[in-house]
Parts: sequence; structure tokens; C-alpha cells
Amino acid sequence: MSPHDAETAFRQLALDAARDEHYASVAWGVSVGGTLVHSGGEGELHDGRAPDARTVYRIASMTKSFTSAAVLALRDEGLWSLDDPVTRHAPELAGVRAPEGSGPITLRHLLSMTAGMATDDAWADRHLDISADEIDRIYAAGPTFAHVTNTAFEYSNLGFGMIGRAVRNATGRPVQEHITERFLQPLGLHDTTWVQPAHDRWARPTRLQDDAIVDDGTAPLGDGEISPMGGLWSTVVDLSTWAAWFDAAFTRPHQPDAIGLSPASRREMQRMHTYMGMITLAGRTFPAGYGFGLNVRDDATLGKVVGHSGGLPGYGSNMLWVSGRGVAAVALANTTYARMSALTTRLLVAAHEHGLVPTVSVPVSPALAAGAHGLVALLNAWDDAAATALFADNVALDESLARRAAAAQHLIDAHGPLTLVEVHAESLTRGRVEVRGSGDTFSIDLDLAPLPGAPVQYYEVTPSA
Repeated sequence: MSPHDAETAFRQLALDAARDEHYASVAWGVSVGGTLVHSGGEGELHDGRAPDARTVYRIASMTKSFTSAAVLALRDEGLWSLDDPVTRHAPELAGVRAPEGSGPITLRHLLSMTAGMATDDAWADRHLDISADEIDRIYAAGPTFAHVTNTAFEYSNLGFGMIGRAVRNATGRPVQEHITERFLQPLGLHDTTWVQPAHDRWARPTRLQDDAIVDDGTAPLGDGEISPMGGLWSTVVDLSTWAAWFDAAFTRPHQPDAIGLSPASRREMQRMHTYMGMITLAGRTFPAGYGFGLNVRDDATLGKVVGHSGGLPGYGSNMLWVSGRGVAAVALANTTYARMSALTTRLLVAAHEHGLVPTVSVPVSPALAAGAHGLVALLNAWDDAAATALFADNVALDESLARRAAAAQHLIDAHGPLTLVEVHAESLTRGRVEVRGSGDTFSIDLDLAPLPGAPVQYYEVTPSA
């Protein structure tokens, strides 16, 4: 299919979402290979213009990925451990007492949504600008808990306010300043800000009332103590760059990035730390979990998918990428709690259908290649000394070398000498070896042992169907 066909499909999906769900406007983009190659906008802004990839929207809880990155960066610098009790860095949070039977609330609990405090979206979304004195009174009085700490997923915006306080105390400045200096400026995210844009390229907040789109009726809240959970404004262009930076930790794992956070820590953010259960979205059901400031799910077609949604009065947003494939989708709307996660999911599925999502390709390591060639040579001309050198010691214990030699001779007698065709790696130490006899094709499952020299610990020959 042509790039034009793909863009037509993407535009139709965005148009359907805006029309069917009654969104005032939707800006969207699909990036491939880390580059934004398809983008557009549907609906109208306040001045009658259509939005585009540089129109600014409030991204709400997508902010948590930025805050989480800042926390891990400080961890990497040795300022703290994720398993530190948060009160070690913010003693004023001593009034936040978990239910009886809980241990201390740690930074890890707050990042992974396992602190146990009651979900607070409705309340928190109206208090982004809360002052330090106001939130300190809440901390001192003791928030309400839904679970014992570290027993269940429970989404907490207040927890990210606590993270913000810890960062301020540890660094001497607000987490917003730290994020701007460490991530936004170096990555060139110039339209991503903590305050309402001074220019006119921003989408005004709306809501759906009696099937009609109306102005939200309230001005967007300013930057405050709970803003680390959802205060950022951004664009499709900037968020596509942010998503690509995260995914580069998988696509370029051996090329450390001098900007912001190591590939290892970015991968850590994208690992499932808390299981959320089975979720159905856009007609697709999958297991899902929470990393650090990012959602992680296992899609039957796309594989591992990572991202985060955002919702505030007047706005809805989502960014989503296929892990390790360099393909991402971003969608932003200016209608209250617009379900952009459904749109980005459909955009990624369409990208897959149009051949834009590459297949996973694991490089064949020298050790795996050596094991494959050594095994095929051994099967062709068995020698116990060569087998002993090639195999880990469990191989002869699992089945004697005499029986293995007889099986190899039977294979060669029936099908002739084997030729190695190709090695298909599943990891650096495991793969499938494609071999051919006299007209017959076989596959050999091969595992290397975690020992010096990477000897073969398992193999099994299977005729191809």
C-alpha cells in the first residue's frame, strides 16, 4: 500500500473520532522511524481554523512520564534510591499514614501507583494550582487510602504531588524547573510548557453538553503543587519527539543518549511494575500494567505497546508507541476527557495494516552463530570429543551421547548431510536454526547456557511442516 493510502486511513480515523464522539478538535500524528511522517487535524479551533501538529493542547496526566523521568535521573545521579521512604526527602509528609500493616511509602510505590491512596482524578483535575499551604494541610490531616500499600494498583495524582515535593526538597528547586532544564530544552520541546501559551496557537477548552460542544466555562488552571501529575501543555510534534526518545532506548540500546536519562532507565520506566488486569479498548482486549509514569500492555497484534493518556476539564490526550519498532501515534483533543487512547490504538493498528510497523529483528550473536554451526557440523559427523567441547555438562546427563550420536546418524542416513540455511535469533542465546538435507528442511531449537564460552545446553531437531 502507498503512503497516501496510509495517510487517508489515518485521516479517516481521526475524522470519525471527532465526528462520532463530538470532539471540538483533534490533532493527530503518526511517526515512523522516530520521524513524524503523517499528521493532521480535524474539527475547528475557536477562530475557525483547523488544528495541526503544532497546535498546543493541555496533556494532563501524560505529564507523569516527564516527572517520572526526572525522579529516575536523580536516582541515577545518586541523590536517592527509589526504595527510600518519601518522608526521608520530605519530612512534612509524615501525616500521610498508610493503613495498618503497610510499610513506609516509597518513591517506587508512588511512581508505580501502589502507595494505596484513593484514586483522585475528579478532585485532582480541579486542583492543579493548589498552593503549598493548602496541600500541606491535606498531608497533615492524612489522605484517605483505598488499599494497604504495595498490594494493588490504585491511580493517585496526589502521589505525584508528593513526588514533586520530594524533588523540590532534594534539589532546592521545583520539579517543573528540573524537567524544563533537563528534558524539554535539550530535546527541543519548545512548545511544551507548564503555563498557558502566550501565543494564540492553543486550543481552548470545551465540553459536551446535551450533545452540543460548548466552551468549558472556566479558565485553565495555573501551575501549582499538584502540577507534576498533569500540568504540561504540548503539541503532536513535541510529543512525537518525546515518544521517539523513549523508544530509542530499545531501538538503539547500545548508544547512550547524552540527553536527560540513560537508555537503561528509560527501559525501566517502560517495564510493567504493577499489573492492572485485562482491559478492553477500541474493541481489543489485552493485559495491561503500569510502569513508572507510563502504561504498558501486551497487544495480540502489535506486541508490547507503551504510552499514557491525559484528561482534564476541557482536554483529552494520548501518546502510544509499539515498543522497539520506532512507530508511535499521538492524538490531542480539546473536549473534556476525550478518549484519545482509542484513536491512537486504531492509528497504530492501521499503521500495522499498511506495513509501517517493522517486524522484530534480533541480531544473531557470534556465540549463537558459533553454536549453530558447531551443532550442524556435529550432527553431520558425530564425535564425542567434539560433542563434549560443544555441550554444557547437562546435555549428556539429559540423554547419553551414545543415544544422541545414534539419532544423528539416523537423521543423516535418511536425509543426507545437513546444510545450515539460516539462524533466526530469539535472543542473544536462543534461536531456531534452519537446516536442509537432500530436499528436506528441518528446524533445530537451540539454547546456549549462561556459562563461560556459551556452550549448547539444549537442542531439538524438528522436521518442518
